[in-house]
Amino acid sequence: MGFFLQTDRLVLRAFREDDVDDLLDLDNDPEVMRFLNGGLPKTREAMLAQSVPRFLRDYPCFGNRGFWVAEERVAGRFLGWFELRPVDDTSAAEVELGYRLGRTAWGRGYATEGALALVRKGFTELGVERVTAHTMTVNTRSRRVMEKTGLSYVRTFFEEWPETIEGSELGDVEYALTKADWAALNAWA
Repeated sequence: MGFFLQTDRLVLRAFREDDVDDLLDLDNDPEVMRFLNGGLPKTREAMLAQSVPRFLRDYPCFGNRGFWVAEERVAGRFLGWFELRPVDDTSAAEVELGYRLGRTAWGRGYATEGALALVRKGFTELGVERVTAHTMTVNTRSRRVMEKTGLSYVRTFFEEWPETIEGSELGDVEYALTKADWAALNAWA
């Protein structure tokens, strides 16, 4: 099967409709969803109506998708997903980096490995000029992945969300990395 990106331990491939069961398991783990919706469960119907179409969508400015399934390279086990999707459908200049991995993948460096590879691909092959990422202020693990990927803190902001999540009173944070800063960080490589 073809893939979008491959690292030492990961394969990132396009979503398929038959990934819905793995996605449903991922989104129904309260710990995985803790900083996204407070751990509330998602129905199969909601997954099919809302999430799957977003994952299957092609972005005209990329000529491909902005979301990819993450699998272990050797075993082929579903780990979760990554995103590097354009903020504006007509331009690849600015993209949002994201990741959601199951608990069995936590603490093993998969998030950083996948994020680093996507950022590199974005800057070297996809015409990206700026990568952004967001998370809750209290989500220290995700913030650490952003920092290891080379992104820097930009700001703290507050949005209205449908559900109040523990820690939401501290707001969300934005991190970013420009192509010029990435090139400077990687000049030795």
